[in-house]
Amino acid sequence: MEKKKQNRSRDEAVEKIECYIIENKLAPHTKLPSERDMCDMWNFNRTTLRSAIQRLINENKLYSKRGSGTFVAQPKLIRNLQDLKAFSTLVKENGQTQTNRVLSFDVIESNKKITQKLHIPLGHKVYVLSRLRFIDKEPAIIETSFLDYERFKSLSQHDFSTESLYSVIENEFNVQIVQGQEKIGIAYTSDYEAELLNIEAGHAVFNLSGVTCDGQGEPIEYFKSIVRADKIKFASILRR
Repeated sequence: MEKKKQNRSRDEAVEKIECYIIENKLAPHTKLPSERDMCDMWNFNRTTLRSAIQRLINENKLYSKRGSGTFVAQPKLIRNLQDLKAFSTLVKENGQTQTNRVLSFDVIESNKKITQKLHIPLGHKVYVLSRLRFIDKEPAIIETSFLDYERFKSLSQHDFSTESLYSVIENEFNVQIVQGQEKIGIAYTSDYEAELLNIEAGHAVFNLSGVTCDGQGEPIEYFKSIVRADKIKFASILRR
């Protein structure tokens, strides 16, 4: 007679699954045993195990494919708020691949907001570069950069679907990005943003804006970003 499954907590089932992943050194995208097998392995009932799996999916530690099973998710990219590394560098250090799609690359006249951020005259020419940035072929960020046209005139000669903006600024223009300011808030995607990021409209995302500066404290770039919260998380180092 089959042993009756014990009525144990979801938290215990979550812990068992996480320990199994660690002990077996399961890499991202590795398939877990079937629900039936995991129930037999740890003597859980199916309802409890499914609840635990769903919680881990909600926490972006697992993902499921209909008809295929449950898989180990790729850990979120962690971005240190006190670090000015290029996004492409951070993704590479996390063992992932990063690609870009240029949405637009235009020259406009500076409005009051841009004038204030870049310390340039009102009506001054400004480059506006908008990119959709991918992690492992999944859209993660909509990023828009504003730069002084006169300072970076030949910027339009570059293909930023393959080149790093920060690398071009530092190597071609000999301008070092050494400091900056950034604000983070919560926003909700428009229909357009949701379509680009492959998520539902009205979904909560991180809303970033800020300025990067050179060694003399002069603004280089004013940027705005919409970031998928399930792909990237932010951290900071606290000191007393």
